[in-house]
Amino acid sequence: MTNTNEKFHTKIGGMSCSFCTGSIQKAILKMDGVQSVNVSLSHEEALIQYESNKVKSDQLIKTIKSLGYTVRDPEKLKTFEEEAAEVRKEKNRLFLSAGFAATTFGLMVAMWFDVMFPWFKWVAMTLALVTVFGTGWYILKMAFASLRRGILNQHVLLEFGAFGGLLGGFLGFFLPGFPILDFFAVATFITTYHILSGYVSKLVRTRSSQAVRKLMDLQPDTARVIRNGEEVEAAIDEVQIAEHVRVRPGDRVPLDGKVFKGESSVDESLVTGESIPVEKGIGAEVIGGSINQSGTLVFEVTKIGSESFLQQIVRHVEEARALKPNIIQLLDLVLKYYVPGVLGFAGLAILTWTFGAWLMNGDLNGSRSIFATLAVLVMGYPCALGMAGPLAMIRGGGLAAEQGILMRSGEAFEIFKDIKKVVLDKTGTITKGEPEVVHVLALSGYNQNEVLQWAGSAESVSEHPLAQAIVNQALDENIELEDVEKFESITGHGIVAKIGEDMIRIGSPRYLEEQGIDFSEKQKEKEDLELQGRTVVGVARNDKAIGFIAIADTLKEDAKEAITRMKEAGLEPIMITGDNVRTARAVAKQVGIDRVMAQVLPNDKAENVRKLQQEGYKVAMVGDGINDAPALMQADIGIAIGAGTDIAIESSDVILTGNRLGGMMDAYRIGKVSYRKTVQNLILAFTFNGVGVPLAVTGWVHPVWAMIAMVLSVTTVLVNSFGGKVLSGSKDTKTKKAS
Repeated sequence: MTNTNEKFHTKIGGMSCSFCTGSIQKAILKMDGVQSVNVSLSHEEALIQYESNKVKSDQLIKTIKSLGYTVRDPEKLKTFEEEAAEVRKEKNRLFLSAGFAATTFGLMVAMWFDVMFPWFKWVAMTLALVTVFGTGWYILKMAFASLRRGILNQHVLLEFGAFGGLLGGFLGFFLPGFPILDFFAVATFITTYHILSGYVSKLVRTRSSQAVRKLMDLQPDTARVIRNGEEVEAAIDEVQIAEHVRVRPGDRVPLDGKVFKGESSVDESLVTGESIPVEKGIGAEVIGGSINQSGTLVFEVTKIGSESFLQQIVRHVEEARALKPNIIQLLDLVLKYYVPGVLGFAGLAILTWTFGAWLMNGDLNGSRSIFATLAVLVMGYPCALGMAGPLAMIRGGGLAAEQGILMRSGEAFEIFKDIKKVVLDKTGTITKGEPEVVHVLALSGYNQNEVLQWAGSAESVSEHPLAQAIVNQALDENIELEDVEKFESITGHGIVAKIGEDMIRIGSPRYLEEQGIDFSEKQKEKEDLELQGRTVVGVARNDKAIGFIAIADTLKEDAKEAITRMKEAGLEPIMITGDNVRTARAVAKQVGIDRVMAQVLPNDKAENVRKLQQEGYKVAMVGDGINDAPALMQADIGIAIGAGTDIAIESSDVILTGNRLGGMMDAYRIGKVSYRKTVQNLILAFTFNGVGVPLAVTGWVHPVWAMIAMVLSVTTVLVNSFGGKVLSGSKDTKTKKAS
């Protein structure tokens, strides 16, 4: 039988750290016929490539579910209400478990003040059992499923500690010297802490990406199809290739096709990111989701279903999510060695007080062996280690929010320090994304204000973006506009307007020259403007040329400064755009960018980012449009301009509210310093755990002292995270002030 390679794409719920992604990958890769597994923690998705003659998709689903995770179709997105319900469920579980932990703590405090009743131990035992086998049952199932496959992760370590606490508590009923209450308390506390960690993780990811849904909303549900000479409204999925579809002004193009009849200007910003409409005539291609503006078009359908542009974008967004490189966070890297280390010390405690004691004095010290082993497992639970990263990120996230920056994932904090390439979309990111008049060139007998007055008056009744740019410039310069008596739009060429006794023509210089108007004066200046990437329109009054108006998408106020800061920080800025090479290079030159990728389609943007990653670079992508979504999803850090489209925002890890590009470097600085704070926290936390675990092997560490050490380590990490000016004094800030 011939091997058939297929892809299985799914959403996975319940992941909390890279241990989870590692557990899923290991389990799936052990299955015969699986070729590759990509699991994204940030977006809770997996993309599995497999041979369908050896393994089936339902087997893949069964394996993932057996590990304790949930599986669902990535295209069937949860509603906000469903996600909110899940968060409430986790919250209720946490409150219940926290109530058990608080009650247990109250019993311990009473015991410390010599208030002890016989029923205390029975209450502590009940609370511990209910916590471990009740609210924490899902953790137990995940730990068992992982252990059964030989996978050691945080769930396994938790259950070793929890069962160690339960065992110690039960032994206390029979062996003198075993602190019953303390051991049961440990089982309750560490399970509750783990539930807390899960709740925080769920809260961070509570809004699953809505990018796919919003993309599909761009495609109309119906199309006006011409059948047997009549126009009928048909559902999109009923339209066939080669059928003719009519699109009226203001309508969204329903499907991909080729113009059969008519002329119009079409807003294709979802493809190129460019705000200036594209003129369409017979034979020109139109894309589903773009907006028809001025004229009526009849086009022949050339692509339907999965081959259409929007469906391809959906697929690229989905695959980019799953193919996005996983970031092994520092904490998870530590835990990778820490978990086996703790279990190793637990084994050493058993050997020391059994075989070792027998060699030394011929006596197997069983009770000491059990006590020491349980103490190691209790002391070994990485409470402070688990809080080291989140606390630093919470602090960094708060400071970022104060500067209008929203950090949506923990990975963003840790990966910023490794970023070497910054890929920037042009329109809406480096530039404002709106056409503006940048130069008025008056010909003999006229001045700039007169050219603007005639042009602004004629264009005042037009809704074309270039027309609006001319009108806005005239109004900004307090030029009084005249009333238009007659107006005609010549699709794809320009306009004709009658103002009083004068006829004003505005359009491309080439078209006006074809109408017999001489635009030979100042041709060199006009060509220079075009070489700078400007769109130049000619203005004529009564068939006599009176001037040129150059229109362009202008730079953001802080764009050049932001690019300079990137270079000073050792980052290479790369411009990527769907616009033409000439315009792209002109804009890049203005801001100081050397490397330009022009005329790049949305799916190719993601591919270009992926190539940089394959070369070994960590890549940040900054964008704002629909066409940027796959690349934002693919990048190690996707950064969306907050004034951009919802789809770009949903595809990103960091959101810069407003239009300020400089916020990217502020996020970079905060991310780097937050990472340093995380390292400090891990060192402090590991000092307690790293010293405490070996000491516990001696059998002299009482569980009470183990818990006191845990409290002290958490307090130290908390103070270090929030005390003082945590994120001040970075090199980037100093550089900026010095400049």
